[in-house]
Amino acid sequence: MKAEVINPFLESARNVIEQLIQVSPSTGNLAVKNVELIDDHIWIMIGMTGQMSGNVMFGLHEQVALRIVSLMMGGFVLTEMDEMGQSAISELGNMISGNASTILSNQGVSVDITPPQVMKSAHMTTLSTAKALSIPLMIDGVGELDIQVMIS
Repeated sequence: MKAEVINPFLESARNVIEQLIQVSPSTGNLAVKNVELIDDHIWIMIGMTGQMSGNVMFGLHEQVALRIVSLMMGGFVLTEMDEMGQSAISELGNMISGNASTILSNQGVSVDITPPQVMKSAHMTTLSTAKALSIPLMIDGVGELDIQVMIS
């Protein structure tokens, strides 16, 4: 796995988050790690096919997801991740991945993305042995969004 495959997702995530919630996230350290299934986390998984294939996952603590969704909806406060919240957080993953695929296309790399799947850690036993390029985005006043790329 080459480190540069995460750059389009990182650039896209920063842009989308800044546009949606008017906060510029800061970037943590890039690492290769085992996919960690952390309790109380929500994962948005997007598949990729084409010249690059695999999965991209966006992980966030459930409270961070609720804060992001509340900000996306103009301050309407959600207290639980209901159907509307799952739809909104799913759309966040879709927007980030769609923009990343456009960036890749502009670099001459043809990819397609699958519709996002929103899952809780308890339902994700099959990926627990996978390795991913991982980079956290810290969003001031909101929390952390972890980007994990498993693409070949």
